[in-house]
Amino acid sequence: MNREVMIMVKTNKNTVIASILVFVFGWGLFYFGTDGFQAYTAETARTNQLIEVKPEFPDVMFEDSMGRTYSIDAFDDQYVFITFFYTSCTTVCYILERNMAQVYDLLPAEYIGKDIVFLSVSFDPDKDDPATLNKYKDYFKSDGETWRMARIPNQTQLETLLEKFGVIVIPDGEGNYTHNSAFYLVDPEGILVDVMDFTKVEEAAEKVQKILQQKKKG
Repeated sequence: MNREVMIMVKTNKNTVIASILVFVFGWGLFYFGTDGFQAYTAETARTNQLIEVKPEFPDVMFEDSMGRTYSIDAFDDQYVFITFFYTSCTTVCYILERNMAQVYDLLPAEYIGKDIVFLSVSFDPDKDDPATLNKYKDYFKSDGETWRMARIPNQTQLETLLEKFGVIVIPDGEGNYTHNSAFYLVDPEGILVDVMDFTKVEEAAEKVQKILQQKKKG
C-alpha cells in the first residue's frame, strides 16, 4: 500500500470516528434537552413540567355567567375539567370550547355534575362580564351549572392562576390575545393532575372516564 493510499484510509477512518462522536454527542444533547425525547417543543416541556409538579389551584374568586361568586372549593369532592379562553377570540377559542363540549358529551351522564364539573375561565374579565358569558355559553349548549363559564375579576388573582397553570396570555394591544390552549384536570383536592391536548377529544374523554371510574371504586 503506497503512502497516498495509507493517508486516504487513515483520513476516512478519522472522519467516520468524528461523525460517530458528533452523532452520539448530538443524540445526548437532544435526549436531555427534550426530557428523554418527550419535550419536542417549549409547550410540551411546559406541559410535562406542570404534570410533574402538580400545582395547587390558587385562592381565586370566580364570577360566573349567572353572577354567582365562589372559589374552587365550591366543587368539593369533584374533579374540575378546565379551559381558558376569551369570548371575542376569533381563532382557537371556538374550537377549544367546541371540543370541550364533545368531551362533555362523551362522558357517561352519571358522572356529570356529581363526580366532575366543567369550567371555562375567561382571561379577559373586563369584557367578559356575566351577561357576555351567559350569551357565549349558549353557543356550546353549556347549562351554566354542570358546565360553567366564569371570569376572575381580580387581575392579581387571575395572573396568579395563569402563571401557576402555565397559561401564556399575550395582549396584542388591540383587544386580542395570543395564547396557548389545553384541557386541564383538577382533582377534588384542588391539585392539577393532568394537562391534555385539546385537539384529541376522544383520548381526553377516555382518560377522564378512567380517572372517574377509579374514583368510584375508591
